[in-house]
Amino acid sequence: MNFEVARNILENEAKRQGLEEYEIYYTASEGVNAETLKDEISSFSSGNEAGISFRCIAHGHVGSAATELFDEDELKALVTRAAANASVIENEEPAIIFGGSEEYAQKDHVVPDMPSVAEVKKLALDLQKKTYEANGAVTEGTQSGVFTNISSYELVNSKGLRLSNKIGFSGAFVQAVVNKDGEASDGFDYTVGLDNAEALPLRAVEESMAKLGAKTVESGKYSIILDGKQMRALLSTFCSVFSGKKAIQGLSLLSGKVGEAIASDSVTIVDDPLYGDSPVQTSFDGEGVATYKKNVVENGVLKTLLYDLATAERAGVTTTANGQRGSYAQQVSIEPFCFYIKQGELTEDQLRQKMGDGLYVTELKGLHAGANAVTGDFSIESAGFLVKNGQLAGAVKGFTV
Repeated sequence: MNFEVARNILENEAKRQGLEEYEIYYTASEGVNAETLKDEISSFSSGNEAGISFRCIAHGHVGSAATELFDEDELKALVTRAAANASVIENEEPAIIFGGSEEYAQKDHVVPDMPSVAEVKKLALDLQKKTYEANGAVTEGTQSGVFTNISSYELVNSKGLRLSNKIGFSGAFVQAVVNKDGEASDGFDYTVGLDNAEALPLRAVEESMAKLGAKTVESGKYSIILDGKQMRALLSTFCSVFSGKKAIQGLSLLSGKVGEAIASDSVTIVDDPLYGDSPVQTSFDGEGVATYKKNVVENGVLKTLLYDLATAERAGVTTTANGQRGSYAQQVSIEPFCFYIKQGELTEDQLRQKMGDGLYVTELKGLHAGANAVTGDFSIESAGFLVKNGQLAGAVKGFTV
């Protein structure tokens, strides 16, 4: 059963039950993933999945239900379950089905063709082979992997809104383990997209070799530079503080600070759902609101928190179109889309020259346990390189930031 047939069944059943405000959300995806260990495929998956959800306003509340079974009886029962769920909802969230935005931006990302199963497996094995060939110190534990996915989304509601989107993304990673003179080390690198995957083995091996001979560093107060990948991980760990819902719940340190300086004036943080290099561009959020590029922090000043429709109404502001749904079965949650810190003017070498002496942090371990987004506290085991007179001066490990 295709989406249009399922939609007609749901709409007719909603009309029969007297439901005037409702929403239908459908997702379908296909993907191939392959990982290697030693010289063979260690894990592999390939498949298609699809699901549909029905969300409605009944008894003054929003109720929803979801299924992967595209059967007429099941779809009719979906409407009944959603209405029944609304009747037992006790929260005070505003009940909103969105009528549509005036204009939706156009995507410029072209969805690539799905590679074949054979192509994905071959690339994973090629990466593994090149990693071992890059250096004789590469040893067991080395892994490579390739993934690719194409997903489509449909959102239809009783107010005449009909939106669709299709995205395709792929990527690869290499984790190189080396052992030299009894000392082991590992390096990791990844890419979004497969065009530059062939560069991963050498970069991962170079990182793992550079970490050999790492020493401890004396406790003290150091100037630091955070490696880009680690800064990405840190921003991801703490991005929930920008949620308007967390602020209302008293779970964000940024509550009440819109318009205030919260960072250095060199920091601008952007959320751009249509970012040019992103493979997952979208012109609408999970509620059907038109998305747009926004500076969440601009020159250190907090310009806005992020909102979905219900949270925005509670806060007395306009939604920022950040109501996301990770899949057909998930409830709307507030998340950024493509969230990044705006690039500065200095290169990595220039940053080190400007710093002079300090630490270049290339590894933050255990962010899931060592960082608390609610309190802002973090205590994280780290590794990296000592910097002296603007130059890397040897690997260091075992220090806590």
